[in-house]
Amino acid sequence: MRGKVIAAFVAAGVMSVCIPLLAHHGTAAFENEKKVILKGTVTEWLWSNPHCLLQFDVKGGDGKVAHWIGETQNPVSMTNVGWSKTAMKAGDEVTVTILPVKNGMPLGRVVSVMLPNGKTLISGEGAPKEVRDELERQVQQGSSK
Repeated sequence: MRGKVIAAFVAAGVMSVCIPLLAHHGTAAFENEKKVILKGTVTEWLWSNPHCLLQFDVKGGDGKVAHWIGETQNPVSMTNVGWSKTAMKAGDEVTVTILPVKNGMPLGRVVSVMLPNGKTLISGEGAPKEVRDELERQVQQGSSK
């Protein structure tokens, strides 16, 4: 009987850890139906796990600068859709399409980034899995040529 009680406590402990981990990867905080296009200057491109982060400054119509942070997937997933550690650097002028957070903070999930040379990198955020899979297939075919 005592073994069953201990097993129940262990199971409850494992579940209390697992449920928040699943919630971390949810999209409830983002305006998934609202894409915002921002022109700004890259301040930092962090190529790291668990998510790459694009930090950039956007000057508003009133002249005030807002510091935005855009999240992407991990480096392996981003490489699969054509991104790289050297894709952007501080000082680059970029156009970022982002799914903003619901609370109005200058944060969001990056959908795409148009680089200074006109090339557009697409993250696949906000697209159905089939579209993301097709994007990955196209990038892989293009890189094998």
